[in-house]
Amino acid sequence: MRRRKEPKWLQAAKARGGVADEGDFLSRALSRAGVLPPIEAERAIRDGRVTVNGKVTTVVVAPLEPEDVVVVDGERVDVRPTTRVLAFHKPKGLVVDGRDPEGIGTVFERLHALVPPDLRGFGWLAVGRLDRDTTGLLFFTNDERFVAHATDPETKLPKRYVATVSGKVSDAKLETLRAGVELDDFTTQPAQAERRGERQVVLTLTEGKFHQVKRMLGAVGLATLELHREAVGTYVIDVELDALRELTDDEVQGLLGYRPRHLG
Repeated sequence: MRRRKEPKWLQAAKARGGVADEGDFLSRALSRAGVLPPIEAERAIRDGRVTVNGKVTTVVVAPLEPEDVVVVDGERVDVRPTTRVLAFHKPKGLVVDGRDPEGIGTVFERLHALVPPDLRGFGWLAVGRLDRDTTGLLFFTNDERFVAHATDPETKLPKRYVATVSGKVSDAKLETLRAGVELDDFTTQPAQAERRGERQVVLTLTEGKFHQVKRMLGAVGLATLELHREAVGTYVIDVELDALRELTDDEVQGLLGYRPRHLG
């Protein structure tokens, strides 16, 4: 079985201070638990406002054990890991990145504007990517393990897309999509492909290569005019455009196949 790639936060922590694979480090624990956002957590640590087991700790990536007592600004905080997942209905134009050189806007800017006050202390990660001109379901989470679960092809978590296309959607083209399409750099896994009306194709994939849906459709002579992701796992997007909501533990586990960390 292919080994999962280490998340970037863990790679950075090891490079900067050394953290065990199954351990945690201070700033990450604070932001994952919703105590302080990442930048504020690092600033608080460096400013000497954080103690661990009664001692001031100014090392951002200081290893942290489950039994450690953490105090921020004189108050004990709970840094036990939790899993929070937000479903966002992404509009066109926003880029799934922390920066946008074109100045149109990022999904993180929208997240910060929409997230309720009780969730602003978390360090949010985007789960996968959508192109700037693609609309639909995008998850945010504070749990890097959920990111790996939802994006690793080995998990086989299905993602359903609706593409509006130019060209005739024939049975032969659908059969080719179902069997797997040979692209320049790889051959796609078999996909579910259905017709929805005269100009729409519904594709359900368990992998997510760069521009994969558009490239698959282009390979069978269908140019993508619009693309929308309407479902992941068995969760179908149920929030309005440019809005978000938090999923319940039951939804995360039952619809997305991931057991939240705080449930053990």
